[in-house]
Amino acid sequence: MTSLPVTEAMVVAGKAKPRGRFPHVKRAGDFLYISGTSSRRPDNSFAGVSVDEMGVTALDIRVQTRAVIENIGDILKSVGADLGDLVETQVFLVNMNDFGGYNAVWAEFFDYDGPTRTTVAVHQLPHPHLLIEIKAVAYKPMPARNP
Repeated sequence: MTSLPVTEAMVVAGKAKPRGRFPHVKRAGDFLYISGTSSRRPDNSFAGVSVDEMGVTALDIRVQTRAVIENIGDILKSVGADLGDLVETQVFLVNMNDFGGYNAVWAEFFDYDGPTRTTVAVHQLPHPHLLIEIKAVAYKPMPARNP
């Protein structure tokens, strides 16, 4: 676990490397800002993607949603926070027909006292196998500093 200074950014070891020059998480005072997170694994494969013996690709919104939330949890854990510290989320779905599956998995992690949530449909995400991406803000007061 790493405690970030007042305005520190961090790429989390063991997570999928960002596909650009940005951090997984940035602290600004008592707030933690989590960059858009997907179901991408460190080996660049994706949770919720399968290919059958005929080469047909199937995408599973439930598996992808669970993986995204777990990835966010791992990022938060790396800086001493957890999913209970989330205060706001923005969710991007490629297809609003996936809303039901995503919403069902969301309810496994959060209740009415969880983070606020905005869900929007987008034309596409950075990879054609991605159905969902979530960015988030957490509130985790900085540890008191000894004088």
